[in-house]
Amino acid sequence: MNALILVDIQNDFLPGGALAVPQGDAVIPIANTLIPCFQLVVATQDWHPPQHMSFAANHTGKKVGEQIELEMLPQVLWPIHCVQDTPGANFSTKLDLPHNLKVFRKGTDVRIDSYSGFFDNGKRRSTGMGGFLKNCGVTRVFILGLATDYCVKATALDAQSIGFETFLVSDGCRGVNLTEGDIQQALSEMETAGVKITFSGEVKKALGK
Repeated sequence: MNALILVDIQNDFLPGGALAVPQGDAVIPIANTLIPCFQLVVATQDWHPPQHMSFAANHTGKKVGEQIELEMLPQVLWPIHCVQDTPGANFSTKLDLPHNLKVFRKGTDVRIDSYSGFFDNGKRRSTGMGGFLKNCGVTRVFILGLATDYCVKATALDAQSIGFETFLVSDGCRGVNLTEGDIQQALSEMETAGVKITFSGEVKKALGK
């Protein structure tokens, strides 16, 4: 069985949001084209408490983009974004989400960030998405969303590592590119790990849609 994973298509990552990904809204029509092609669609949702330690504002004298160590892991400091129960954490209203959408929230632990939709950054706690997909009989996952070089990459690498045949829908992703070349490096990392890079048109053909 195939599943589509929508990664963090939330208002704060879209134009005008607190942590807007350049051209982030370009992923929405791709998502809307593919959603009807899948029996099972799941979504990840950044869902931070306001005191989250990945926010630069919660570290005196630190600025957005600086890197610190958090829970013995390297951590980029971000602007306050996707705070629980705020409009910025909501999915875009332009997404044609299915009525049976299953959502997996991440980044809920104030002490550690969670880029991947499967685990926190230290792989200490699971979101439950992997078990849910396997219980549904899923063997192949197709991933798109925001951002290529952070949450999309982490989700794809984890999907591949826990046994899913994993496809990245590259035209359905956009990246932060905090440092020039980050997006390309992320794509290379995913390919090296066995993730297959594809495009939405190829996915539709492969699914016979």
